[in-house]
Amino acid sequence: MTFLRSVVGKLWLTIIFLVAFILFILTVMLLEFFENNNITATKNNLTHQAEKIANVLENHPNEQFPLGLEISWEIIDEFTKVVIIKNNQEVYYSPNSEKSVKLSLQDIRNDVEISKVFEEDITVEKVAKLSSKDSGRDTAKYSIIGVPLHMDDEQNGAVFIYQSLEIIQETTHSTTNFILLVAGVAIILTTIFAFFLSSRITAPLIKMREAAFEVARGKFDTKVPILTHDEIGELATAFNQMGRQLKFNMNALSQEKEQLASILSSMADGVITFNRDGTILISNPPADRFLQYWYYEKGGAGSPSEEIPTQVMELFQQSVDTETEQAGEISLQGRHWVILVSPLYSNRFIRGAVAVLRDMTEERVLEKMRKDFIANVSHELRTPISMLQGYSEAIVDDIAESQEEKKEMAKVIYDESLRMGRLVNELLDLARMEAGHIQLTMDEVNLPAFMNRIVHKFQGLARDNEIHLSADLENDIPNILFDPDRIEQVLTNLIDNAIRHTPQGGSVKLHVRNDDFGIKVEVSDSGSGIPEEDLPFVFERFYKADKARTRGRAGTGLGLAIAKNIIDAHHGHISVQSKIGQGTTFAFSLPRK
Repeated sequence: MTFLRSVVGKLWLTIIFLVAFILFILTVMLLEFFENNNITATKNNLTHQAEKIANVLENHPNEQFPLGLEISWEIIDEFTKVVIIKNNQEVYYSPNSEKSVKLSLQDIRNDVEISKVFEEDITVEKVAKLSSKDSGRDTAKYSIIGVPLHMDDEQNGAVFIYQSLEIIQETTHSTTNFILLVAGVAIILTTIFAFFLSSRITAPLIKMREAAFEVARGKFDTKVPILTHDEIGELATAFNQMGRQLKFNMNALSQEKEQLASILSSMADGVITFNRDGTILISNPPADRFLQYWYYEKGGAGSPSEEIPTQVMELFQQSVDTETEQAGEISLQGRHWVILVSPLYSNRFIRGAVAVLRDMTEERVLEKMRKDFIANVSHELRTPISMLQGYSEAIVDDIAESQEEKKEMAKVIYDESLRMGRLVNELLDLARMEAGHIQLTMDEVNLPAFMNRIVHKFQGLARDNEIHLSADLENDIPNILFDPDRIEQVLTNLIDNAIRHTPQGGSVKLHVRNDDFGIKVEVSDSGSGIPEEDLPFVFERFYKADKARTRGRAGTGLGLAIAKNIIDAHHGHISVQSKIGQGTTFAFSLPRK
């Protein structure tokens, strides 16, 4: 079946069918022609023999009649039988008809057509079945020819010559066998020719098919050999040109696809391309993260590719319906996105839309930080300014009567002015640090002497507050390179905070030890601690613990932010650990190099 479905099989069947059909028509026509020709020739031959016998007998009348009979019997062959009717009393049969079917005088007289030779003196022809005298059965058909016989002084006679049609059928059968043999040989030769022709035609086509499969598998360098210079050769040339052009186009498409994928992957904004029915076609990593946020917020039902935010679908539908650009905002998991949806066209018809999602969380956070910064600075400045204004008005209005009261008010004004100065200086320092303009003066420092000096500086403050301040330094701590002034600023801030947040009778400890990174410095207190929810924000600007847990004056809230920037400038790391009622530990590490 595979062979019959192939081009070779189809060509072979087509050629064989055409040749067989032509041979069939030709065979039928030839058989008909030969059969008619044989019958006609046989009838003409029999008629000629009958006329010849009649002529011989007419030329040998009376006493010579027996001689005429002898001559007549010599004229016919073994398959031809003759009946000579001289008159009603004289009927002569050819010798070869003695043991076969005879045409009797009675048969002749009873047959209307044959008897016309006597009545109308004409030559008659007829095909009839003759019965055997022994069995009485019909034997075969015979062709009977009757020719008038004219003897002198005699009534009209006739010469009847007849021959079995089986002879003609045998001749026709032999001719049919010969024609069928010739047709069989022709079909065999045609098959060989068909295979040769179809192979010549289909061999290049088979190679083209194999090459087409190779091209379909991505092997665009596949070439078809050009074996001929006819239409098939031109087809092979066109196929090779098509392969080269296809390779060029595929390379161009691949480059454009890679370029587009690189652009989409490197974009900070999310991009989602929708089909006309809202199906997602393309999305880049930022868009995938957006869908993951949506998927997580919806409880994980379905998959991100199946669940599309309602707001996005509404913008998409509006963009497709109105054929205009649509914009909107959406918030998920504490993040904010601005969405811009634009329709996509194909031959002036909308085939979908593209959504651009910009994560505005950082901008919103920066905006909030800016507002909070302004509010915090205003809040921090309002208190000293109010106190400066109030005490200065009291002095101007002579509310303070004694010199001691005026000095006390002036001291408050002086302290608040110093506080404002510290706040402004710390803000300037923090701004320079965050801008990357911090200047470090690196020096190799002896850590034990450096740490003991700082602890000694705070011993007086600790004694005044009845707090035990101590230092614990490991042995063999090597000298390390850092900016001593900046690190002292960090330690001053941490120890001062620890003392202010530790109640009387508490302790503040300074631990210094080696680790794999470099040195690690820890400032631990036994104070009130920091709430767990506030721990992530202690290094932000203007962060302040609850004032109910502090003793003495409150700070500006910038010290820890400055300390973090200083440690970061040294390529170190600062952290905090705390539990309510158990104390707080600030730790920072400095690298050896």
